[in-house]
Amino acid sequence: MATSGYNTPDSQLESIVPVHPTSARRPHAITVQSENVSFTDDHITSKFINRGSKVNVVDGQYIVTPVAQEIEFQTQRKVSKTGLMMIGIGGNNGSTLCATILANRHQITWHTKEGLQTPNYIGSLLRASTFSLGADANGQDIHVPVSDLLPMVHPNDLVLGGWDISGVPMDKAMSRSKVLDYDLQRQVAPHMALLGKPLPSIYYPDFIAANQEARADNLLPGEDKQAHLDQIRADIRKFKKDNELDRVIVFWTANTERYADIIPGVNDTADNLLNAIKNSHSEVSPSTVFAVAAILENEPFINGAPQNTFVPGAIELSEREKSFIGGDDLKSGQTKLKSVLAEFLVNAGIKPLSIASYNHLGNNDGQNLSAERQFKSKEISKSSVVDDMVNANRLLFKAPAPGEKGKGEHPGHIVVIKYVPAVGDSKRAIDEYYSEIFCGGRSVINIFNECEDSLLATPLILDLSILAELLTRVQYRKEGEKDFSPLYSVLSLLSYMLKAPLVKPGTEVINSLNRQRNALEAFLKACIGLEGSSDLLLETRLW
Repeated sequence: MATSGYNTPDSQLESIVPVHPTSARRPHAITVQSENVSFTDDHITSKFINRGSKVNVVDGQYIVTPVAQEIEFQTQRKVSKTGLMMIGIGGNNGSTLCATILANRHQITWHTKEGLQTPNYIGSLLRASTFSLGADANGQDIHVPVSDLLPMVHPNDLVLGGWDISGVPMDKAMSRSKVLDYDLQRQVAPHMALLGKPLPSIYYPDFIAANQEARADNLLPGEDKQAHLDQIRADIRKFKKDNELDRVIVFWTANTERYADIIPGVNDTADNLLNAIKNSHSEVSPSTVFAVAAILENEPFINGAPQNTFVPGAIELSEREKSFIGGDDLKSGQTKLKSVLAEFLVNAGIKPLSIASYNHLGNNDGQNLSAERQFKSKEISKSSVVDDMVNANRLLFKAPAPGEKGKGEHPGHIVVIKYVPAVGDSKRAIDEYYSEIFCGGRSVINIFNECEDSLLATPLILDLSILAELLTRVQYRKEGEKDFSPLYSVLSLLSYMLKAPLVKPGTEVINSLNRQRNALEAFLKACIGLEGSSDLLLETRLW
């Protein structure tokens, strides 16, 4: 139940409105009856056959060999008591996430001109979306919330904290962001005030726009990057101890940085990167220092911005430490739609010739991106979103010539972002898809999208954090192996929420939204002994 919205609740006794389904708590109620899975109080252990095909092309002939590998998954059922430490906690995304979690936790409702609003987690893949388990006796699909497939952290239970270069207390940071309705802000402010002010953060002016300097009043002193690394590690340990946590997710939701140069001997290996931090090398960014701190503390780190935080040395370090990392850049609106529409066009046999994307917004993210070097990071993360769709159809797009570097034939793709203070957090996005159709014809699709940027981004932060915690509890072993091992360090299963997904070095980046979602569904189902969903519906096509 939730409150009337006219007062700040002290307990659920004041509640009068039902809890929204996306915020409701449910026990784990799925049991699979199969010889391939066992459920104990501690673990869910399942056998999964990973099926695929190897293709050998010889003189224009395709020789296909089906392959299968048995893998056993073991998932710890006990959910970790989890903290979420955000870098940039006082920004639009960070303050909005804290306020909305607190609104859900304390069941605060509020009034707008549309009427009474109930706190919820709409926009979250885990809390507000479903997967099909199968069909009932009448052939009707049975869908369950994604968060019900396996035991997962409830967002309300996340312990909140983090760093910011601005020392404004969290209730004032929420007000400054101008994202949430006033009546909600009014009621949640006392709870936000209890979070206090953010921890001092790292500020290297060369990496973010000069227009951010006015906010930078809450900084770790000096220029010694090793000292900064040590302090961030100490902050993580203290937060974990003070709150009696099992796990801390460290999440970059601060300003977009410029790209860091990849320099041999500086950030190309784990040892070189650690030495570069020790020597306070100028090309080590704040986000990379935070990532290294989390890796060395064996806590997952997720990069929600587009810069190249994970330089080769950071990836190697995560592999060496068996720590988890994920990124890059939250995929909330325009890019998510682009990954769907571009795939639709190419799969329909239509050839996109150009994609022109324009945005304007007025929040602090837009102000930071008005600087050229920071915009370049965003442009790079947005520009690769159609690559795998193009590569999958060489009937429409010519492949690069043998020995030629580059992508081959590719749609023209331009991205523009402008800072317009008046519109605040309400981002406008305009896209034009100009395509070739049958026998020289042309097609133009124009899309106008207006959205509240932080209200789309915040659920993604929750999904990424909750999935990261879950994946720390999943282990696997291949056929013939004795012991279970943790998953690979780069959590590419998080790709659905990210513009420029980080993947295992040397493997293909998948940007197709459908393939990303299908991969996550297949993995979660594999952990409870189920096959991925089949749309073949063979039983409906036979006598």
